[in-house]
Amino acid sequence: MKALLALARAIDWLTHKVGWIAAVAVIASCFISAGNAIIRFLFSNSSNAWLEIQWYLFAACVMLGAAHVLKVNEHVRVDVFYGRLSGHGKVYVDLFGLIFFLMPVMGVMLWLSWPYFHSMWVSGEVSGNAGGLIRWPAVLMLPVGFALVLLQGLAEIIKRVAWLLHLYDMDIHYERPLQ
Repeated sequence: MKALLALARAIDWLTHKVGWIAAVAVIASCFISAGNAIIRFLFSNSSNAWLEIQWYLFAACVMLGAAHVLKVNEHVRVDVFYGRLSGHGKVYVDLFGLIFFLMPVMGVMLWLSWPYFHSMWVSGEVSGNAGGLIRWPAVLMLPVGFALVLLQGLAEIIKRVAWLLHLYDMDIHYERPLQ
């Protein structure tokens, strides 16, 4: 179990670093959006590349940030009963969801998105817009993001099993979001 916990810590580290990249992508997207607006209105000049790089960065933000959201336990869940459960109950529900929903879905999404990325890479497809960008960097975010969530899901399973075995101290506090 020590080796598995070391693996979980390594995955957490990777997720943290990639989450930082996702945060930078948000800031970069904001600056590019503001810069594009200023140039468009002040100089009546713009390029579709500036618009497309914004959604490329948004793709990076969402797909690279998803694993971090899972790591910090802020992911979407159906919490009709979850908030009322004890520590062990929450961990068992988490394990069930991770093993039977998250892992299979992320595996299928990774399996389906890789050929899509590969076809974009091989073809070198470019946006149909004038001044548009090549598409494979944005499409690359799909398999990378799904792989990262799959890895983080594995780390979360390891941590919860270790918590149940009293080998890992984990904060299982969950605060239901304001609605």
